[in-house]
Amino acid sequence: MTVGAEFQSVLAAAQTGAEWAFAVLYRDLNPRLSRYFWAQAPSVAEDLASETWLAAARRLPSFRGDEEAFRGWLFTIGRRRLIQHWRDSQRHPSRPADPATLSDGIAPDDTEAAALDAAGAREAAQAIAAALSRDQADVILLRVLAGLSVDEVARILGKRPGAVRVLQHKALRRLAGKFSLAEVTQ
Repeated sequence: MTVGAEFQSVLAAAQTGAEWAFAVLYRDLNPRLSRYFWAQAPSVAEDLASETWLAAARRLPSFRGDEEAFRGWLFTIGRRRLIQHWRDSQRHPSRPADPATLSDGIAPDDTEAAALDAAGAREAAQAIAAALSRDQADVILLRVLAGLSVDEVARILGKRPGAVRVLQHKALRRLAGKFSLAEVTQ
């Protein structure tokens, strides 16, 4: 899903503070961003997505570029948040909360169908990430979930485009060997 021909007008409105325009960008990209985080750090995926959108909102007035550049820019912010999370986790390991202390309440706007759809996509992204090296998972998730070009992924990861292509090829071969067609279509 993309905003398409209206992207520049939606972006301009979002840059001036129009909530409807920011909502359009959010609805378009947040599912992909969330799946990227769910594959890499499921316990804090929603927090990382929120932090990414907050950082993007603060920097939005200075952004220049087209829709593809915007996706790359957003996922660059997100990847930096993810790397910072990994660094912080190594320095300050967290202890999970006791489930007995948590409320049993469910948010009133949750719907079963949306939750099941999101869970299926998250599980698929996590399975992909678990089957690959970190570099390979980054390449596949950024190419597929973010819909970024090889050049954009190379810029985000600090690699040459040729290296990204090689990582993608090896990752796809590994995934093909790991998952049978029957597993994927069930």
